[in-house]
Amino acid sequence: MITTDIGTIFWTTIGFGIVLFILGKFAWKPVLNILKERDNSIESALKAAEVAREEMAQLKADNEKVFAEAKLERDNILKEAKEIKDKMIEEAKELATKEANKMIETARKNFKLEKEAAINEIKDQVTNISVKVAEKILKHKLSEYNEQKELMDKFLKDIKLN
Repeated sequence: MITTDIGTIFWTTIGFGIVLFILGKFAWKPVLNILKERDNSIESALKAAEVAREEMAQLKADNEKVFAEAKLERDNILKEAKEIKDKMIEEAKELATKEANKMIETARKNFKLEKEAAINEIKDQVTNISVKVAEKILKHKLSEYNEQKELMDKFLKDIKLN
């Protein structure tokens, strides 16, 4: 089938050696440098990816922390707002109660003063009417001397009795 000749093997070995020498001299170092650079770039890319992953994890943790703080601050603000609202409502109720009590007290005082004024006015009118009636009765009854004497005696008896 196929027979190999020593000359062919010799020349093939020499050709292979020359190609190997040329590749070793000119191509092997650049190829190894390229492979080494590629390995370095892959390694640096992996390190950068790891750093980026760690930074993302840190950012996520920071975001969660900021979110929790914001939620807590929001809850505190809402609580303070509710307390302020309740306090304002309570103060308004107290003020309204005080004003209502003040108005009621003023109305009572006014009513009492008006009542006293009305009673005094009625007393004055009754006194005036009584004086006028008494004056008319006395003018009519005291027109005669005997009647005057009887009335004076009666008044004197009443004074002594009391």
